[in-house]
Amino acid sequence: MALGRNRRKERAVDYWPGFVDALSTLLLAIMFLLTVFVLAQFILSREISGKDEVMNRLNSQIAELTQLLALEKGGKQDLEDTLAQLQSSLSTSESERSRLQMLLESGAGSAGQAAVRVGELTSELNNERQVSARAMSQIELLNQQIAALRAQIAAIEGALQASEAKDEASQTRIADLGRRLNVALAQRVQELNRYRSDFFGRLREILSDRENIRIVGDRFVFQSEVLFPVGGADLDDAGRAEMDKLASAILELAREIPSEINWVLRVDGHTDASPLSGTGRYRDNWELSSARATSVVKHLIGRGVPANRLVAAGFGEYQPITEGNTPDILAQNRRIELKLTER
Repeated sequence: MALGRNRRKERAVDYWPGFVDALSTLLLAIMFLLTVFVLAQFILSREISGKDEVMNRLNSQIAELTQLLALEKGGKQDLEDTLAQLQSSLSTSESERSRLQMLLESGAGSAGQAAVRVGELTSELNNERQVSARAMSQIELLNQQIAALRAQIAAIEGALQASEAKDEASQTRIADLGRRLNVALAQRVQELNRYRSDFFGRLREILSDRENIRIVGDRFVFQSEVLFPVGGADLDDAGRAEMDKLASAILELAREIPSEINWVLRVDGHTDASPLSGTGRYRDNWELSSARATSVVKHLIGRGVPANRLVAAGFGEYQPITEGNTPDILAQNRRIELKLTER
């Protein structure tokens, strides 16, 4: 009876590592989304900075043209004032000439002096008419130049508005791209989770008779004693038999996963916290865990699993399942973990 109770305790499921692994997966997904967001922001900032240069150049041109237009308007106002003075002087001269002409016709005063004065006034009037005509021509030319400047300013403002509209459309497209990317990422994660469940289900069916092989979270865990001799990294006969079963399950699943899902099977080697002597083949637990993971990967490749679908990693004693140094805890931490994930 005591033996049966101990066996049930050994088979009890520890949910805490699964919860931690789920949080880890969620954090990785969030980090990936943040990376995509930062990349999109970088591309957007590059595009906006280029458009800011164009907008600054257009605004500078508008300012220069506005200043030139103000100068032209000032010049036009001066000419209009001069023309008004000339017209006033012309009107005065014409009135004086009319008065003298009337005096000449009535015989009042000296006829010679009046005639000379009339001639002088007539000459002055002709000069003033010529000056007035030139002023009118200059005002007409200024009006044409002002109209051209206004048309140029209107064209630049139209180009500026079009650039702003294009920038807004670009931002909308980037936001829409981000939303679609998030949706595609979520769908890809769901698909991979479904195939991961299928994969673990098949492994569970194949290896259900082994108590030292279990599922923890999203990983399939082999105790090192199932695969390797103590302190060694070469698969023993029992370990090769287990890895042959694993290779068959991987090849069967690989035929069903769509080609657009870039999946890999990660093989992680872990040791317990017991230090190595340093005089053997492996100097420390880093080398031992890496060598064990690599040994599993090479065996799977030899059984037909594509090498580009496999990843080997060694974690030494730094990722324990359970803290402590009892023999049972140390045995749990000596393990090989398999995780189906996306590259």
